[in-house]
Amino acid sequence: PSSSTNSTTISYQLGTGSGNGESLLQQSKHATTTTPAVTKQQQQQNPYFKQQQQQQSTSYSTVAAGSGLRLEDNNAYVGSSSTTQQQLPPQPSGVNVNVTVNVVARSVTASTMTTTTATTTSTTTLAPPRPMQKVIPTVVYLMSRIAVHMEIEGTAQCPAQVMLAAALGCEELGITNKLLAQSVFGLWMTSPLLEVQLKPHHRPYAVRVAWSKLLDKHSHGNELEKLSDEPMTTLRRNVFFSRRDEEKIKDPRILELLYEEARHNVLLGRYVMEPSQSIMLGGIQARIELGPYNSHTHTTSYFRENQFRFLPAHVAKSSSWSWLPISQRSSAEVRLLEQFKRVPTTATTKKLMRKYLEFCWGLPFYGAAYFHGQVEQPVRGLMSLMQQKDLPVLIAVNERGIFVIDQIECTLLLGLKYEEFSWEYAKPSNVNDPECLPCIFLQFGAVENGIAATKLMQIFSRQAAMVDALITHFIEQDKRRKESGADADQAAGGLADNTYVEPNPIKNNGIGVLSNKFSRLTLATFDDEGRCIGQTGSLSISY
Repeated sequence: PSSSTNSTTISYQLGTGSGNGESLLQQSKHATTTTPAVTKQQQQQNPYFKQQQQQQSTSYSTVAAGSGLRLEDNNAYVGSSSTTQQQLPPQPSGVNVNVTVNVVARSVTASTMTTTTATTTSTTTLAPPRPMQKVIPTVVYLMSRIAVHMEIEGTAQCPAQVMLAAALGCEELGITNKLLAQSVFGLWMTSPLLEVQLKPHHRPYAVRVAWSKLLDKHSHGNELEKLSDEPMTTLRRNVFFSRRDEEKIKDPRILELLYEEARHNVLLGRYVMEPSQSIMLGGIQARIELGPYNSHTHTTSYFRENQFRFLPAHVAKSSSWSWLPISQRSSAEVRLLEQFKRVPTTATTKKLMRKYLEFCWGLPFYGAAYFHGQVEQPVRGLMSLMQQKDLPVLIAVNERGIFVIDQIECTLLLGLKYEEFSWEYAKPSNVNDPECLPCIFLQFGAVENGIAATKLMQIFSRQAAMVDALITHFIEQDKRRKESGADADQAAGGLADNTYVEPNPIKNNGIGVLSNKFSRLTLATFDDEGRCIGQTGSLSISY
């Protein structure tokens, strides 16, 4: 489809194919070119890399001029190839690293950051004097309103793992288990148009130099947005770090950084939830930031003026009568104040942050990497005679599954665990047409009127290759985990129980924020024999 209008008829060249079990609608031999013809065989040992012949046909590459940087789409740019990183080697002999930790004053929703206080500077020299390599001042932003200023010798050649270790190694951050922190967090290059987690060997400076080319390949922004886009080097949760391992963390500083990131995603509307749950978390956040309840200061008017500080924008909707000095009992500010009062005065900040995180851990998309995409909207009646714009969505991918989120209404459209779907990555046959987007096909089962059926959905995104690579990694990781569990069970004489099935909070009734809303999606439906029994949108042209 075009990036702004309804889908057009285009053919797709499918990648190597991927999924659990059979290929996508393999039984539908009569399907047109939009139907995958092969199943992705995960033959490679490293799930990040395709076979060489597939790399030549499906991968893009971006080369930063003069930097030696080469980034492959199907390598996803994100993170390391395992959930834990190896212990980082010492810095090369003779490398000088100056690190300054500054407190950054900004509101939660502010788009700019200003430095207010510099606390200290530490310098370490590891070799005899020699000619200095070029030093480029670098800033790594943390979610906890802290900016780490670094001056690293040979900045242009400095890998992400060294920069990450330097940022986390600052004494001012107070992290005691630095090795664990290097597994929990990773360096990200982020902007409103694109977010990528850097692999340990990636060089942040080279990625910054190549940023405009990455935007041309992977962003949905227009030329003006791309021209003004300014990425930031940020420290965020490593998308490959297991949530179950995160729940075991005791280091208060690591938990505080994780809390700050979770709070950011809640306020941004990425962690979608019921409004009452957002208000509950807002009350905990207010208690952490404001201290115990004070009847003279913490009034309804105070929370009415500051509700966007504690609540997502779609929950803290301002009324046209907000200038009046009164509030309805059901208003967001009144409910937020009530939640704030309920927090026990004896609760410590550490316990409150843990409580906040425990709720977020239960969200199916916690710790996900987010990608921008778009889906077709069902058009019925006279509206079908007019062009209908595609709906912009967020595609969240983590160790649990894939989730399609309406970023305008902040509600879940589709959420699937890995064992519930198969997928295919496809790209247009005319790759030179900027209006034709790559896509991800999702096949999943559903029950309609008591009859089992198979659904097919198409998600369009310039970041589809990265989505495909990340799904592939987690599928392979899950296979290895199950195989190791089977081996342990066999070694224990069949008595070991290493299987753990998490409850799925996502319902299929279309009611509530955390439910699959098939009626809002453009889908093709197949019976158990592979016959297409219903289709909408551009899929109706193909079947």
